[in-house]
Amino acid sequence: MSRTAARGILCVEDDPDDRLLAEMAHRESGVVNPLSFVADGDEALEYLRRVGRYANRDGDEQPGIILLDLNMPGTDGRETLVIVKADPALRRIPVVILTTSSAERDIATSYDQGANSYIVKPTAFTSLVHLFQRLCDYWFEVGSLPGEVGK
Repeated sequence: MSRTAARGILCVEDDPDDRLLAEMAHRESGVVNPLSFVADGDEALEYLRRVGRYANRDGDEQPGIILLDLNMPGTDGRETLVIVKADPALRRIPVVILTTSSAERDIATSYDQGANSYIVKPTAFTSLVHLFQRLCDYWFEVGSLPGEVGK
């Protein structure tokens, strides 16, 4: 899929500072795929299922990828991953774990539960910019996404 048909990116991140850095890095990266933020797993599920505060969400398509933090209050990333991958309407959306944890247990468990990729958050801003470029190059230019998620 070319960037001209820009599918969105849903970033599930509870930390306001990390959201701001991600937003700045996304803008700096020059990618055209729109970036949306939700603060936790519960909000992510509302967004994806178009219920609650997202019942009237614009656009017909689901995000092309989900960037999912693991460590969040409430429904954390681990639980959210399990729920998304068990839901026939959502399970085809690629989920990229983007977290500070480099623990082998978190990496292995995430892949066991259906994560499509696992990335430890870079600490340098320029590395985060490059991360957005590479993610979008792979998922939206090189890789193939299902035409209609959940169908």
